[in-house]
Amino acid sequence: LGLFAHSPLKPLQKHSNKVTECCELLVPFFEAIFREDWNAAEQFRLDISAHERQADALKREIRLKLPRGLFLPIDRTDLLELVTQLDKLANFAKDISGRMIGRQFGIPEEMQESFLKYVERSLDSIHQAHRVIEEMDQLLETGFKGRELKLVNTMIQELDSIEDDTDQMQIKLRKMLYTIESRYNPIDVMFLYKIIEWVGVLADQAQRVGSRIELMLARS
Repeated sequence: LGLFAHSPLKPLQKHSNKVTECCELLVPFFEAIFREDWNAAEQFRLDISAHERQADALKREIRLKLPRGLFLPIDRTDLLELVTQLDKLANFAKDISGRMIGRQFGIPEEMQESFLKYVERSLDSIHQAHRVIEEMDQLLETGFKGRELKLVNTMIQELDSIEDDTDQMQIKLRKMLYTIESRYNPIDVMFLYKIIEWVGVLADQAQRVGSRIELMLARS
């Protein structure tokens, strides 16, 4: 109870921080793959899995310890659903790294620069969602209204803009792959198309987190 009595948002912010750290590891993970350093990539995969387990433990802690009788300006069910949506980001990062290691097929050299920018832009959406969650303390203090509410809503709208960017980058990467796919085994090509899609799912999921916050604020 003491965990939530100080601020019901602190455990949520701690969970969001761990999820963000988990997803950030995808950058050095893919950089190791570009170098074809599969031992380093495997170590990063293990780090991603460890962070995902820690995020999972924090999610369970919130579910088990969030008191039913605690008066909150936000609905308890909304808060728990937000944690669930946030946790999926860490799951996706773990899945992406696991599948890449399982197949041990890299990203074609001519696609690497654009692919890394795509990964980083998808991570921008996760950082933005985390910033919104960090800002919710201030929102709580102002009673979920006024200038602070407007600021948070603007930050959530920015998530839509980032997600639009990743959509465009995804289209560009698919076109790049289409021009060189005849060089590769068809199964490897299909795998690469799926990897491009999975990275885009990170931005889609971060946008869903923003939508959950938006809905939560509309009800408060």
